[in-house]
Amino acid sequence: MTRPDISFSTQTLSQFLQHPKRSHLDAALRVIRYLKKQPGQGLLLASDSDGQVTAFCGADWASCPVTRKSVKKQTTVSRSSAEAEYRSLASTVSELVWLLGLLKEVGTKIQVPVQIYSDSKAVIQIAANSVIMKGPSTLKSIVIS
Repeated sequence: MTRPDISFSTQTLSQFLQHPKRSHLDAALRVIRYLKKQPGQGLLLASDSDGQVTAFCGADWASCPVTRKSVKKQTTVSRSSAEAEYRSLASTVSELVWLLGLLKEVGTKIQVPVQIYSDSKAVIQIAANSVIMKGPSTLKSIVIS
């Protein structure tokens, strides 16, 4: 999340892409006007960076104030909070694989392993258990926050 000032707005607006209304267009234009007035803010990749990438993951239960449903729409239904948190971890790892590939393609040196922070002890135990994972665990650095 490189722009927390707009990430919530764009995430909320993206939920209405299939059936947008005039109010959604007005909100999107407001975000664009805001960005136009803030040209100096953005993602900075410094040349002297240590190459450390850090990720955070977690599940979201009933956080939408309008519908009282999970904000992230998933194609599957989790049967427990641990399963929902584990799906979140899997999604985070998938995004990291893509991001690390992109950074490698542009010639950026990255320190491995990448740290992934999770607030779920159950997920950390599941991910670290090589019997459940059907082989040696590839997650070397999961930290409880």
